[in-house]
Amino acid sequence: MATDLPITDRTKLRRKPMRGSHERAAIDAILDEALICHVGFVGKHGPVVIPMAHVRVDDQLYIHGSAVNYMLRTLTGGIDACVTVTLLDGLVLARTAFHHSVNYRSVVLFGRAVAIDDTEAKLAALAALVDHISPGRSSASRPPNAKELTATTVLGLPITEASAKVRSGPPLPDDGEDLMLPYWSGVVPLVTERGAPINAPDCALPWPGR
Repeated sequence: MATDLPITDRTKLRRKPMRGSHERAAIDAILDEALICHVGFVGKHGPVVIPMAHVRVDDQLYIHGSAVNYMLRTLTGGIDACVTVTLLDGLVLARTAFHHSVNYRSVVLFGRAVAIDDTEAKLAALAALVDHISPGRSSASRPPNAKELTATTVLGLPITEASAKVRSGPPLPDDGEDLMLPYWSGVVPLVTERGAPINAPDCALPWPGR
């Protein structure tokens, strides 16, 4: 596997390029940690951006949904898509409003989706999607039956044109008179964590710990 993706007109980092990377390890780490991506495309009524669950397996990013889903049917037609993932790590509060920001890790991925029609490959992608939401969950739930598999579309996007961008650390240093302003400055960390599981009303089984 290549350590860096080629830089294209769409992935060239023009604004604050020092925060960016085309390294596959950096891109993969962000895709793997995030649970939600946003898929952008141009449909018959104009631009659309839809949040979706996703999973990365090797060099492919998989998304899925109903076989009658408009976005998935449109993407199957071979149009360009843009997938973005953002992890928000902190609120950056400066003495001046102008220098407020956020700490984040993000990926922007471009490509054309391909429908996964092979039954074995489709089942493997769906199992990976379930396990990405809750590790090991695919073996602790019934896999899709033939009817459910037919009713589900799985698309794969090759990870060949993408870039990552990261901001971390404190606000930009103040200088001059701004240093004397009587306002707090620093970072408020943001943490996403899983809470205690809540049983479904019709489930009396204990949480299996996955």
